[in-house]
Amino acid sequence: MSNFKFSQRSETNLRGVNPDLVRVVRRALEITKRDFTVIEGKRTEARQRQLVLNGKSKTMNSRHLSGNAVDLLPVGADWNNYKGWLPVLDAVYKAGRELNIKLRFGITWTDCPNDTPAKFLDAPHVEIPA
Repeated sequence: MSNFKFSQRSETNLRGVNPDLVRVVRRALEITKRDFTVIEGKRTEARQRQLVLNGKSKTMNSRHLSGNAVDLLPVGADWNNYKGWLPVLDAVYKAGRELNIKLRFGITWTDCPNDTPAKFLDAPHVEIPA
C-alpha cells in the first residue's frame, strides 16, 4: 500500500467520471509505487473541440465527454518519454483486473499498457471502452 493521497485538483477532476473508473483510479493510487495526479476527467464539448483544434485529440467522440475517461500524470513525468507512465499505468491495469473493469490505454489503444505503443500515443489516457 502506498501513502499517496489525491490532491484537491485530482478530486475535482474525478467529478462526473464513471464511478467504476473512479474506483479503478483510487485503487491504483493505493497500489502504485509512483505518485500520480488526475489531470483531466469529464470534459465539456467546448473543451474537446479546443483539444481537437490544437491537435491534442483526434476525435469529437472522446470517452471524456461521457465521463468514461481520465488522463493521469505521474509526478515528475517527462512528457517526451512515455515509459515514465508505465509504473502508473501498470497499477491502473492491475486495479482494473482486480475490480473486473475493462479498460483501454491510450499509450497502446489496447487493454494492456505494455503492448506496442500506438502511432497516436496518448500516454495519460485511460478509458472504459464503449
